[in-house]
Amino acid sequence: MKRVLVIGATKVAYDYLKIIKGFPNMKVIAIVGEGEEKELESEFIDSLQLFISPRVEEWMVKDSDFILETTGKKETILQLRNHIQSSTIIIPKNVLQMLLPFVNEWSLQISNLELILNNIRDGLIVVNNLERIQFINDAACTIINVDKKNSFGRPIKQIIKKTRLPNILRSQHKEVNQKLDLENGKQIITTRVPLINDSNHLVGAFAIFKDSNEVIRLAEENTDLKEIKTMLEAIIHSSDEAISVVDENGNGLIINPAYTRITGLTEKEVIGQPATVDISEGESMHLQVLQTRRPVRGAKMKVGPSKKEVIVNVAPIIVAGKLKGSVAVIHDISEIQELTSELKKAKQIIRNLEATYTFDDIIGSSSEMMIAIEQAKIGAKTPATVLLRGDSGTGKELFAHAIHNESDRKFNKFIRVNCAALAESVLESELFGYEEGAFTGAKSGGKKGLFEEANNGSIFLDEIGELSLSMQAKLLRVLQENEVVRVGGTTPIPLNIRIITATNVNLEKAITNKTFREDLYYRLNRLPIYIPALKERMSDLPYLVHHMIMKVNQLYGRNVKTITDTALEKLRHYDWPGNIRELENVISRAVIFMDTTEEVINYHHLPELQDVKPKENTSVAREASDQSLQDAMEQYEKDFIYHIYKENNFNKTKTAKKLNISVRNLYYKIEKYGLE
Repeated sequence: MKRVLVIGATKVAYDYLKIIKGFPNMKVIAIVGEGEEKELESEFIDSLQLFISPRVEEWMVKDSDFILETTGKKETILQLRNHIQSSTIIIPKNVLQMLLPFVNEWSLQISNLELILNNIRDGLIVVNNLERIQFINDAACTIINVDKKNSFGRPIKQIIKKTRLPNILRSQHKEVNQKLDLENGKQIITTRVPLINDSNHLVGAFAIFKDSNEVIRLAEENTDLKEIKTMLEAIIHSSDEAISVVDENGNGLIINPAYTRITGLTEKEVIGQPATVDISEGESMHLQVLQTRRPVRGAKMKVGPSKKEVIVNVAPIIVAGKLKGSVAVIHDISEIQELTSELKKAKQIIRNLEATYTFDDIIGSSSEMMIAIEQAKIGAKTPATVLLRGDSGTGKELFAHAIHNESDRKFNKFIRVNCAALAESVLESELFGYEEGAFTGAKSGGKKGLFEEANNGSIFLDEIGELSLSMQAKLLRVLQENEVVRVGGTTPIPLNIRIITATNVNLEKAITNKTFREDLYYRLNRLPIYIPALKERMSDLPYLVHHMIMKVNQLYGRNVKTITDTALEKLRHYDWPGNIRELENVISRAVIFMDTTEEVINYHHLPELQDVKPKENTSVAREASDQSLQDAMEQYEKDFIYHIYKENNFNKTKTAKKLNISVRNLYYKIEKYGLE
């Protein structure tokens, strides 16, 4: 530790004190004199713990290594020379002023160097040739668990008892990556190096070290990184999907064998080359993604010398917020078309011959929905004909699938027929089949109808209310006789089938209007099950929305996780005339137009929903001047029914019970007054 005595409380003294403050191996033992400029502020004096004296004491001179004379008085210098030791250096004011710019620059360089050394993660200790500490950085203090201020100038063996830095000073040979156990229980890996100046003289030594636990962790990380890299390369090369990866500059990094198979280009032709090297027609999606930092899906282009037509999906590679490149997955369009054709065939077979849903797939725990599910489960255990009623989009087909899968016919065929989708002539031949020569274009040998195909299984007749009266009569025969006669044939064919029907038509009104047979109605209505509309089961809305989010994620490769309460509230305030089908449409549109990085559906993601609820009018008193008694009574009935209907959350079963009328009668009045 170098001791400094300052003569004079001047501007020069203040400048040097600021410099000395940054050097922990220098200490100001005293300041003599108050000075005329009063430059030394009390806060600064307190921070340095300076001793202020009005005159020079003998002990001050004897204990000083440097004396800074800042007053410029010659008599002061002459007086000091009579008392100083031979090793003490006196620096007069004019020399101090001349050296100040250079000292300031040197001090700044030293400060910057210390700042750098204090911010490295490795510990660093520097000793002089007398084995005393000249510098110790923050990391070393943390590892060794010592105080920095109390370490400067102390012998190294007082800080680290087992240190080998004294051995380095004697041997002048460095030691690399040596283990050393510290007194605090830690083990360090250290490298020790002697410090030899340009004159080949030893001036000291330093040790740089790291906690062994940190070394082990870094080694494990490097090992893991190599393993991960090898694994990723193996995955990419074993994939049947064609993959190419480019760096942030758009130059090729990785391709796999599937890429070579589609494009005809090898690694030598692609790696290190621009991303445009494989494109025959079209623009590089790699370069577009690198510019926009946004993924591209379904881009069509032609690649390779053979101009193979492909579809490309490209996504940016972003690590810790920095763009590192992009990865592309390339699909051969001809393969996609072939697979799509096969998939359509498979879907058609599955759709026509198998029931794909069970009661577990029906989302909802509201009382209205639970009643419908319980009724459907009871119906599944009996051979009775089931009539599913409810608005369009409520999930009647889902219930039909579930009923079949819950019945003892679940291992046999399930055939679905949309009665409204086919012309009457086509529907008849499809349902009942035909004999050879029954009509022009009939197949040789005839054809089985769907009733025969469904024998021992179930047939689902959707939109049963759209059948013509003649088709209704033929269906009635099937229900009554359990047999079918092919078109152009005379021989009845016995059947053992379960018939499930569905409609959103008011059959009671259709009977009144003579568009639906009353005898068929009673045959179909043995086990009626009413599927509640979405507005009647709003408590199920959160579960339905989250189910649809998961479904849309699978369809479109998204990662949306949930919906906000405000967005859910917006959905609750809508009337949902399209029911579950409309809700699925709204959720799908919201997810499709969201950014691929977004994971939560917010209010603004949802499209505008027009409220289509009927206007409430509970007024009974009307102007009687232009109304008959009959009109007034009907108006009152309309308002009263709507009031009870709304009070029961638009549940028809509860409303009919409250009004003490049949559900059939309620359907008629709802239709009559347009209350839907």
